[in-house]
Amino acid sequence: MKNKKPMPGPGSFAAVKRTVGLFFQFYPVLAPLAVLCVLFSSVVSSIPSLFVQNVIQIIEKWYVSRDWAAARVELMPVIALLIGLYVLSIIAITVQTQLMAYMTQGFLDKMRQKMFNGMQDLPIKYFDSHKHGDIMSHYTNDIDTLRMLVSQTIPSLIQCGAIILVVLSIMLYFSVWMTLVLFVGVFFMFLVVRKFGGGSAKYFMRQQKSVAATEGFAQEMMNGQKVVKVFCHEEASIEAFDKVNDALFEDSRRAHAYANILGPINNNIGNILYVAMALVGGVILLTGFPNLSISGKAFGIDILIPFLGMAKQFTGNVNTLSQQVNSIVMAGAGASRVFALIDQQPEADNGYVTLVNAKLDEDGNVTETDERTGRWAWRHPHQADGTVTYTPLRGDVRMVDVDFAYEEGKEVLHGVTVYAEPGQKVAFVGATGAGKTTITNLINRFYDIDDGKIRYDGINVNKIRKSDLRRSLGLVLQDTNLFTGTVMENIRYGRLEASDEDCRAAAKLAGADDFITRLPEGYNTMLANNGANLSQGQRQLLAIARAAVADPPVMILDEATSSIDTRTEAIVQRGMDKLMEGRTVFVIAHRLSTVMNSDVIMVLDHGRIIERGSHEKMIAEKGTYYQLYTGAFELE
Repeated sequence: MKNKKPMPGPGSFAAVKRTVGLFFQFYPVLAPLAVLCVLFSSVVSSIPSLFVQNVIQIIEKWYVSRDWAAARVELMPVIALLIGLYVLSIIAITVQTQLMAYMTQGFLDKMRQKMFNGMQDLPIKYFDSHKHGDIMSHYTNDIDTLRMLVSQTIPSLIQCGAIILVVLSIMLYFSVWMTLVLFVGVFFMFLVVRKFGGGSAKYFMRQQKSVAATEGFAQEMMNGQKVVKVFCHEEASIEAFDKVNDALFEDSRRAHAYANILGPINNNIGNILYVAMALVGGVILLTGFPNLSISGKAFGIDILIPFLGMAKQFTGNVNTLSQQVNSIVMAGAGASRVFALIDQQPEADNGYVTLVNAKLDEDGNVTETDERTGRWAWRHPHQADGTVTYTPLRGDVRMVDVDFAYEEGKEVLHGVTVYAEPGQKVAFVGATGAGKTTITNLINRFYDIDDGKIRYDGINVNKIRKSDLRRSLGLVLQDTNLFTGTVMENIRYGRLEASDEDCRAAAKLAGADDFITRLPEGYNTMLANNGANLSQGQRQLLAIARAAVADPPVMILDEATSSIDTRTEAIVQRGMDKLMEGRTVFVIAHRLSTVMNSDVIMVLDHGRIIERGSHEKMIAEKGTYYQLYTGAFELE
């Protein structure tokens, strides 16, 4: 016995229901108005059969009496009423289409806003564990299925459903026997929908996932195009893409194979049904079989002719309704993925200690101010007695016995203890994967520790609101991210309220002003594609300038000069020395020349600090750091 093809899961239909609910929630007045317009036009398109019966009766009367004048008097009101209804229907359809065009694009706009706004609150872990191309697919392919749902599927469902109900009522009014014949044909159409609709549902859902996988792969290859070319990996990339693309082809082919066969089969069932009803109607007329109807009228040619037209209309709308199954399935798959992103749990933040501008009076007391004074303080409200205390931001960062694992059971840091006093420069050295960057991620609270304590100016970082914590930390990464915009705008990203002069001063401090002024439009030069028109070193100088304009009390430099040549590094180092004056600085570097002048150097190995001290002290001890420095073995 063959297994039945699964229909879409309840989660997909729940997502469709939620989508429709949101649509009406966003447009509580316009959406019902559009529905009324659809219903009105549907009813108008369903009732001509009633007029046809009247027209036939009038013609029969004229045929007997040959009274043209009397026939005209009776026909004109019927024709005028029909024309009036059609004019109103055209107006209703026009209003409905214009409303749907406005509401559909507005709905998609609001949904993209919900996705993007929610995405900004997601933890870094989400982006580390999901392909960026897959996330992008939510904003393109998945959101497009919602467009089809609200602009086409919902109006079609309402329209077809209304026509079917109205036509069915009229048919029952005319003849129950003929309606029963119609039901037999509709039953077979339902079996076809069940058979082929289930198959298309399965593969349409798989198609959405395959589209996301294809987009993700293409984006990954574009980002790594230089690596692909330098290692002559083009053929292997093509083969890998072909596998992903072929999977998409197969899922799409099967989905549309099922979907495309549904319409023709139902159409032909409708044609067969039309012939069968004509034959049954003819038999009833010839045999004089008593008619069973709500109207109580005898079955005649004035009933048979409009009945055949209604049967064609009924089966046509049933077929159209069945075609919407595919759109509903696609919308369900897309909506499930959209809501999966929207429903992602935002980054947890229970912090209540905030960062404020502060000033000191003559007695050294800290007071809060709205002006930018260059001094900051932690505002600490105490729930117990309702008081508020202020702690000057000094940049004292301490980690005590910290354990951490990105994945459960795979610990990355083991009992790490770090003391960084205000104004100190603390450096981390060690092989790749030793845990250097992880420590800075924990200070930023991109991830939360499993055990131990991290204190900032004596305050547990869990009590500090994350946005305020990160505002007090400047971060320069090895991988530089520049955004589409001018050079000035990219520097100002560090502090949006910074003036042009502040941005230029930061660029000079970082040693970036020299190359910026030589660009075609200086600070107004447009950057795109992550600053592809700049060298890696120039991009990194802009990242340093961005951190400088933020003017934070604590700086984290994660391989900040790794992509800068030795000559440029000397220029940047002078600027960074000025930038680091009076600040607590964490430095991660493979170049030991970068960390030599640090107050404390810590050597990490497999998540543990195995040595710590000044450069001179550890050279004298001739341990691991000494061997690294003298080249006895490499960091890697």
